[in-house]
Amino acid sequence: MFVTPIRRWTTVIAIVVAVFASSTTLAVAKAPPGYDDFADVWPTSVSQAQCRPGDRVETGVQGEVPLADRKSGRSRRGYNCNIDLVGQLQNEGTGITSASYKQCTYTGTSFPTNLLNRKPAGVNVIDASDPARPARTAVLNEPAALGGTWESLKVNEARGLLVGTAVGILEGAGYISVYDIATDCAHPRLLNRGAGSRLTMPIPITTHEGDFSPDGKTYWASGVAPGYISAVDLTDPSRPMVVWSGVTGISAHGMGFTPDGETMYLSNLAGLTMIDVSAIQNRKPRTIVSRLAPHIGQKFWTDGQITQHTIYVTYRGKPHVFSMDEAGSGGAKLFDATRSSNLTLRNVIKLAINLPRNQTRAVASAGGNGPFAYESHYCSVDRPVDPRRMACGWIQSGIRLFDISDPDRFREIGYYNPAAQVGKTFTTLTNSIHAGLANIAAPPIIGTAALGRAILQGQAPLTGIVNDRSRLIGVDMTADWCMSPPQFRGDLLYVTCSDNGFLALRIDPRAGTSR
Repeated sequence: MFVTPIRRWTTVIAIVVAVFASSTTLAVAKAPPGYDDFADVWPTSVSQAQCRPGDRVETGVQGEVPLADRKSGRSRRGYNCNIDLVGQLQNEGTGITSASYKQCTYTGTSFPTNLLNRKPAGVNVIDASDPARPARTAVLNEPAALGGTWESLKVNEARGLLVGTAVGILEGAGYISVYDIATDCAHPRLLNRGAGSRLTMPIPITTHEGDFSPDGKTYWASGVAPGYISAVDLTDPSRPMVVWSGVTGISAHGMGFTPDGETMYLSNLAGLTMIDVSAIQNRKPRTIVSRLAPHIGQKFWTDGQITQHTIYVTYRGKPHVFSMDEAGSGGAKLFDATRSSNLTLRNVIKLAINLPRNQTRAVASAGGNGPFAYESHYCSVDRPVDPRRMACGWIQSGIRLFDISDPDRFREIGYYNPAAQVGKTFTTLTNSIHAGLANIAAPPIIGTAALGRAILQGQAPLTGIVNDRSRLIGVDMTADWCMSPPQFRGDLLYVTCSDNGFLALRIDPRAGTSR
């Protein structure tokens, strides 16, 4: 029994409800003309996928791992629809995000539990030349790799470079490693053996997340607070050099860029900041840039918080930006970016479990499995020009696949939610962020804003939140956390989930077609 923790949790929920009292809006069945994209909540979910006979389909609402399945053990079998497992390499689990290049995947690390690994700790290099038999071919163990890469591990395909930074727990500083993966992706070669990689030679950056400019000549490092970002010159990748840094606001998260690298779409606490980074992009190599990087626009919203990252795409030649929210059931938003200074919301991808009416249900079913529940996190598209499909890590909802070919009519066409690893802990899954650090908070606190708002507006009941699986600390492992961006490789997806490790998945060619 958890009588005292339950009372405390109920108090927390009540406080959250009070905090959001000033932001109430009327609920609507669909987004009508005049929908306020700052104050309103997107009220509809994408249509559900039509699954094949024999698929292990979800038993609750779209995207949910129901409480009954968690209790009965059904979630240990996992769920799939139009997507099949081809090969897996669990190893010690994975950190938050991983990166892929050609047939190789580089798994993120979780600090400090990854150091408990009985085998060499660090970023695992996985070669999936045979996707049915993926194999670990190397382990990267520089300070940046050992220190927990969080959301910083990224690949630039144009130059064949891999970069990761040491984040520690939530935010770090100083360490960055750059690898050549173009020569042999299964055996990365460290390029910067001095600055950034040696313990005695840190560079002046804060770390949590990061990404390359499209041309691969700059790696942008961001620390979540106080919105500090740094441009690291990689013209000579053996000598990374900070050429610009600045504070962009109270918070900075992931980012995306226009193809020319001159405009950054920077994610913040609840929206996007558009920044002119042309002076940094067009600098002379290894030259300090003294010019400011002016803000050219901002877009904020209350439907979702902790904006995660952006993806720049074009539809029929018109620029658009996808933006994913890490908290608050905000889902994946599509903006018309014809004018970067004034983004216009066009469409939103949400699952049914993300809707206001299901918020109590979401918290109740995920109440003992860590701070994140059914939130969107990292996504990727099959191509940036007229994209057809988007695949996302939707945390406890697993891997979700969407048809995005019509920007006004998104639909889900498949999903794969791997088997829950009940009974395993960080002693075996030493690199799993879920089995490790998530134990500090069992309730899905990242979603409390959406829950509080839904209760206040009368769209979700206050009763039923707490049940016999509710707790304050420790995770029950009844669903995995899939947070990494799935990477398209033809009809395959390469992805990692925290507990299940590396997964090679095959998309049924009939997915999304009428049967």
